[in-house]
Amino acid sequence: MLGQYLITLRETLEAALITAIILSYLNRINKPSLKRYIWYGIFLAIIISFSLGVGVWFTYGTLSKTSRLLFESLAAFIAVAVLLSMIYWMATKGRGIREKTEKRVQHIASSPSAIIGLISLEFLVVFREGFETILFITPFLLNDMIMTVIGMFLGFLTAILLAYGIFVVGMKINLQRFFYFTSILLIMLAGGLAGYGMHELLEYWRENGFEAGWLNEPAYDMNIPADNPFHHKGIIGSIFAVMFGYTVRAEWARIIVHLTLLAIAFPFVILAYKKQTKE
Repeated sequence: MLGQYLITLRETLEAALITAIILSYLNRINKPSLKRYIWYGIFLAIIISFSLGVGVWFTYGTLSKTSRLLFESLAAFIAVAVLLSMIYWMATKGRGIREKTEKRVQHIASSPSAIIGLISLEFLVVFREGFETILFITPFLLNDMIMTVIGMFLGFLTAILLAYGIFVVGMKINLQRFFYFTSILLIMLAGGLAGYGMHELLEYWRENGFEAGWLNEPAYDMNIPADNPFHHKGIIGSIFAVMFGYTVRAEWARIIVHLTLLAIAFPFVILAYKKQTKE
C-alpha cells in the first residue's frame, strides 16, 4: 500500500499544483469566469483516466495464465520507463514550472479560442498524471486490488490537502526538496518493479519452454514460508517488496536488472537536482 500511496500522492500533487497555478493566475488577470472551463477539463480527464484503468483490468481478466505473465512483465517495464521519464522531467524542468504555466495560460486566455484552449490545457495536465498513475499502479493492482485502491485513495486525499494548504492556507513547503526525496523513493520502487518485470518475463519464457541458463538460476533463496510475515507476500515483507523489490527468492536476471537500474538512476537524479539547486 505504501508504494501505491507514494505514486498517487506524487502524481496527484503535480496535477493539483499546476491546476492551482492556473486557477490563481486567472484570478490575477481578472478572468475568474474562465475558471469553470478548468473544471470541465479536470472532470473529462478523470473520466477518461478511470475508463482506461477499468479497460486494463478487464483486458487482463480475459487473458490466459501464460499471457498474463507477459502482460504483467510488459506493464512493469512500461511503468518503469514512464516513472523514470517523469522523475527526469521534474528534476530538469520542474524549477520553472510556474512561469511556464502562467505564460501558457496568458496566451490561451487572450486568444479567440480561450474556452477550448483552457479545457484542453487542463485535460492534458490531469490526464497525463492520471495515465501515468494507471501505468505505475497496474502491476500492483493485478496482485492486490484492495490494498492498491486504499493506497491510491489515501495518496489522492493527502495530495489534495497539501495543494489546498499551499495555495489557500499559505502553508510553507519546500517543493523542490519534497520532489527530490520522493524521486529517491520512486527510484527504489522503480528498481523493484524492473526486477519484478524480469521475474515475470522469466516465468513466461519457462511456460513456453525457453530456458535462460544461469540467469534463470536463483541468486539466493531465504527459504521463508509463505505464511511468515517476512515473506514478500506477508504483512511486513510486502511493504519492503513494494518499496525495495524485496523477495525471498530471486533469479540472477532479476538481481542484475534491479541493481543496474538503481546504479544508473540514483547518480543521475541526485546530480540533476544538485544542478537545479545551484542555478
